[in-house]
Amino acid sequence: MKIIKKTHIGAYGVIIKDNKIALIKKARGGYKGKLDLPGGGIEHEELPYETLKREIMEEVGINISNYELLDVTATNIKWEMEPNIFEDLHHIGILYKVETNEFNLKEDSDGLDSEGACWYPIKDLKKENLSPFAKYVLELLNKN
Repeated sequence: MKIIKKTHIGAYGVIIKDNKIALIKKARGGYKGKLDLPGGGIEHEELPYETLKREIMEEVGINISNYELLDVTATNIKWEMEPNIFEDLHHIGILYKVETNEFNLKEDSDGLDSEGACWYPIKDLKKENLSPFAKYVLELLNKN
């Protein structure tokens, strides 16, 4: 068995409207099949807010009108990438509260990480269907 240790830093958006949250369904990776915040990895020489804007457009298909830093958090996940090859991922997320005037989400796959975006009623979400960052955000929102 081989274990690959990796650190991934990304920017993610929390988009809420009428007690619903915009989430994507993960198409691959350690969170495959889970509902996740739209966002992703910061590219070389890219600022986190630039990543946020780019990833929101790629995965959700909307422009953002405003954003505010919500929190920075991290999680660790171990998953099998291939038979007998595991990734031990230290995942760091820069989380932003996002505002937009566009509410028609891109419901089809982006061809990479997302199987499509959708509005989900917050009260109906089940923790077992969520990525660690999506769970964390819902817990954070319940405290406020």
